[in-house]
Amino acid sequence: MLPLSLLRAAAGSPLLVELKGGDTYNGRLVSCDAWMNMNLQEVICTSRDGDRFWKLPSCYIRGSSVKYLRLPPDLLDKASEMEENEQPQRGGRGGRGGRGRDGGGRGRGRGGRGRGRGGRNSGGRGRGPNS
Repeated sequence: MLPLSLLRAAAGSPLLVELKGGDTYNGRLVSCDAWMNMNLQEVICTSRDGDRFWKLPSCYIRGSSVKYLRLPPDLLDKASEMEENEQPQRGGRGGRGGRGRDGGGRGRGRGGRGRGRGGRNSGGRGRGPNS
């Protein structure tokens, strides 16, 4: 199970986030994205040394600043169920850069040899006085 799928399954659950700087945030997870940026609601923020507290209605936490997360223990079962439900919905080509409708794939533009893709000074985009 991937950490991101576990975090997505935690939407609506209480969560403790410790940042690399030492501050902690206790709140309810509203949403997260692919970079693990998170929105929390009903948040209690604790300073690094633990002597100051703030109550916030909501906050945004950048994923790159997270040291660790503490999730509810029953969340693992919920995440595995969600992952099983998503499996049959996935389909398609798979992989990157499939060939698409016209068979062109990803690569050197639209044409092949003989369709206006000449060498130097052929009127294409390039450097020099003739471009």
